[in-house]
This record gives sequence, C-alpha cells and structure tokens, in this order.
Amino acid sequence: MKTVKILGSGCKNCQVTADIVEKTAAQAGIEIEMVKVTDVQDIMAYGVMKTPAVVIDEQVVHKGSVPKEDEAKIWFA
Repeated sequence: MKTVKILGSGCKNCQVTADIVEKTAAQAGIEIEMVKVTDVQDIMAYGVMKTPAVVIDEQVVHKGSVPKEDEAKIWFA
C-alpha cells in the first residue's frame, strides 16, 4: 500500500487532483491510503509553494497544477 498525500487548501483543483490519483491508482491495481494536507506549515515543510501537490511515500512527485492522467499513471507503473 502506498501513502498518497494531496497538499492544498481543499479547493476544486485539489479535489480534481485527488480524483485523478484515486482513478489511476485503481486502474493500476495499486492500493493507496489518501491523506489530504491543508495546513500551510505542513505543506511548506515539503518545499511546496504552489498547490495542488502530490506526495507519494514522502516524495513530492508533482506540484503547482492539476496533473494529467498520463503523468499520474507513471507514478503507479
């Protein structure tokens, strides 16, 4: 099981990002635990200044925009 964190304020873009991550993980057959991080200090601790951002197993894999599905598929390949 992978731990996936969605960093952001909880805005629409953050929700779309979470939906993309859930969908692509399910398609790849990967079980994930999704955590939504909204605290600014926690987000900045990852070196992220622009959200939404995605952290998988404590590594930042995307930040600053909604990821494309093709990009997210690579994370779970």
